[in-house]
Amino acid sequence: MDANEILKKEAEVVEKWLYRLMPDESTPPVELHSAMRYSVFAGGKRLRPVLAVLAYRWAGGASDVIYPPACALELIHTYSLIHDDLPSMDNDDLRRGKPTSHMVFGEAMAILAGDALHAMAFELLAMGGRIEIITDVAKAIGTGGLVGGQVYDLEAENIEPTPEIVEKIHLNKTAALLTASLRVGAIMADTSKRDLHAITEYGKGIGLAFQIIDDILDIVADQDELGKNIGSDIEHGKTTYPAVYGIERSREIAKALIEKAKSSLPPDKDNSAFNALADFIFARSH
Repeated sequence: MDANEILKKEAEVVEKWLYRLMPDESTPPVELHSAMRYSVFAGGKRLRPVLAVLAYRWAGGASDVIYPPACALELIHTYSLIHDDLPSMDNDDLRRGKPTSHMVFGEAMAILAGDALHAMAFELLAMGGRIEIITDVAKAIGTGGLVGGQVYDLEAENIEPTPEIVEKIHLNKTAALLTASLRVGAIMADTSKRDLHAITEYGKGIGLAFQIIDDILDIVADQDELGKNIGSDIEHGKTTYPAVYGIERSREIAKALIEKAKSSLPPDKDNSAFNALADFIFARSH
């Protein structure tokens, strides 16, 4: 099973749902909705919503009820990127090969677009009709997850990096939302406790590996292919896996995490899509 084909096929459906659910640019406030759509439709593989949809089907779900909550995960991811790129954070001017939101719409509108996407995401999560997924996602993106990870990231700039600090940053800032995406799908399909635990462990493994590869790509990737400025981690004195372990050891750690993630899945399930995506995360070049 080819990961690119899986992502392309599933992302096309997610894209249609996003177009259906997002406010139209002609709806007031026009500039805000334009800024929201600019970032949401700037590209990306829709990995988080695709993971939710795949987990839903893996756990036995078969209806379209998964799509609004799955789209919510993409809105949360997009809002986090908008805010991450701001001058007060990483001060990046390029994302997915395009000028970042604050470069196009100004800093104030970029902040508001992120806020609006965050709010809309919880509206879409509520459409799933399951309080558990709302709670799960809220925890994953709050002080014990994405936002907390961003704080740790800022606090760790220009200090001596350690294995403990870098793992804490990445588990919270990246792995938490990827794991929550899988859990949303599994919970929506009423999965068993065994399978929910398994998919959670898989998510932690691929989530941490994803960010390690991201750290490596920030050093070695082609900027045009990556779609964002390279070398920004070094420029900002970020605590990253290569800063702690070097590039080759970081690759080895990521590979071990990928293998552990795959082995965490129950052998009596069809795990082919998840295995392919795990390998794709390790091998990606952008």
